[in-house]
Amino acid sequence: MNTPHQVRIVEVGPRDGLQNEQQTVTTDTKLELIDRLADAGLRAIESASFVSPKWVPQMADHADLMQRLVRKLGVSYPVLTPNLKGFEAALAAGATEVAVFAASSESFSQKNINCSIAESIARFDPVFAAAREHGIKVRGYVSCVVACPYEGPIAPQAVADVSRALYERGAYEISLGDTIGTGTPSSVERMLDAVARIVPVDRMAGHYHDTYGMAVANVDASWRFGLRTFDSSISGLGGCPYAKGATGNVATEDVVYLLQGLGADTGIDLDALVDTSQWISDRLGRAPGSRVARAMLAKRAAMTA
Repeated sequence: MNTPHQVRIVEVGPRDGLQNEQQTVTTDTKLELIDRLADAGLRAIESASFVSPKWVPQMADHADLMQRLVRKLGVSYPVLTPNLKGFEAALAAGATEVAVFAASSESFSQKNINCSIAESIARFDPVFAAAREHGIKVRGYVSCVVACPYEGPIAPQAVADVSRALYERGAYEISLGDTIGTGTPSSVERMLDAVARIVPVDRMAGHYHDTYGMAVANVDASWRFGLRTFDSSISGLGGCPYAKGATGNVATEDVVYLLQGLGADTGIDLDALVDTSQWISDRLGRAPGSRVARAMLAKRAAMTA
């Protein structure tokens, strides 16, 4: 369990960040990115998604990546598994932690995976059973925890109900995702309050998108609420498919900078993180998506000019 000033960052860039990239990102680039993130101090790096390449072509190399991955001591490399078939493939590839994904919006669930919330959770029953059999940790993701692109605002109790279903099935942690990034500190706090009545606060994680520029503020509000685990993506990788041109995941650099200012211990070297942000951005042919990275890189350039 984390002490009051320790914070765990779950880096989702190699999976959630890269999965919607239009250009093909090579396995070698992904592996080097994961390695650089671990060297910067990240201890939880979501590395792949064991979904059908038909739906997510960018993740088609999932088995090859996991088999070639050089694991560092003390670092976990979770992967997303949508069903038992995905779990079995992940297990064969050497995964030791998996994640499952459910929505708190019926419309989103139907449009995203063509089934109801209840049906989606029932699909996870064999995954949880197999995970227990093989000693594999399972993390639960809940999406649309503030609002849905189809339904609008989501009732906090609906988020709590889905969180309960995953937690009671054996998820060791519930990651609460503001999928379209419309949350504000007040709406996030209302949602957290509902979930905390069911899931212990030290088993909750914040996963905030930055579409409206509120992600860092929502991390701050969640920290003050008591959360000590946050998901983020190097350089802000990952777009929001429901708001054209909008940003997606909050940048890991921005979250680390905030938390350091709050006196938290992330165990992450911010300078090394910024170097990694510049490196992957160069590989993708764009500027870093993190304000902190851009500011620190500009300061470095000014000092050497």
